[in-house]
Amino acid sequence: MLSGDSLSSILGWISIACWIVVYSPQIYENYTLQSGEGLSVLFVVIWLLGDLTNLTGALLAGLLPTVILLAAYYTTCDAILLFQIYYYRWKNRRLLRSQGPERNGERAPLLGDEAQVPGHTHVADEEPVPAKILVIRYLGALLFVVAVGIAAWWLSQDEETHLVDPPREGKKWWYIQLLGWSSASLFLGARIPQIFKNFKTRCEGLSPALFFFAIFGNTTYALSICAKSMDKDYLITNGGWLAGICLRFLILHSVINKSFSRDSPITDIQMRFILGRGANL
Repeated sequence: MLSGDSLSSILGWISIACWIVVYSPQIYENYTLQSGEGLSVLFVVIWLLGDLTNLTGALLAGLLPTVILLAAYYTTCDAILLFQIYYYRWKNRRLLRSQGPERNGERAPLLGDEAQVPGHTHVADEEPVPAKILVIRYLGALLFVVAVGIAAWWLSQDEETHLVDPPREGKKWWYIQLLGWSSASLFLGARIPQIFKNFKTRCEGLSPALFFFAIFGNTTYALSICAKSMDKDYLITNGGWLAGICLRFLILHSVINKSFSRDSPITDIQMRFILGRGANL
């Protein structure tokens, strides 16, 4: 019979595996498109601040190792994505300046600038994938993520140590709570500039896999916290982290409606960020 600590660790590692599946392709996709313009800069900056407060609070509170590791992963991804946005802007401006005279002459493209804007892709209509194939793909991906999570827990269980219980009173406790709730607030507020950007742009369709793994990753994240203990003081300490999930699900229905809108559906790139992350999303 698994102990609460073991179950918590397994769920935490499964959550990490889910978010690696969701977020890692984003960095590669930006590299492929040579652009990060699918995201609002203000959104990423606020998100980075949220992840930094998340990581700092988790370290001070002595939260679960998987919570700390996930916060560090998010912070690293934010920094890389912010670098990509500005680097590709600089690179594309440099390229346009080098092509300056030709763009006004006979060599100007007949399709206009939009055809050459990095990140602007026109996807041809594809034949729908049979439902049976989709079910097999999703089940296979789910089993893979669960297997990776369990394997990571198995390999790390001998090295895991019991963290010191976080303080339940005093200035440090209040600092932890301030960081946790500030992080949740930043993650919620960060969606505002991204939503405005989505309404200004016409986007490609959304892969349902992002919903699937994001929701599964968030669920296992929350369960990993609750599986360790349902003690009142423990839940209060983790309140800021758990609040992020509640806030995210309150706006999830509007995201779904927007995602499947015929006028301006959300891209996979944007969805990875709007849908959110772990407990501190």
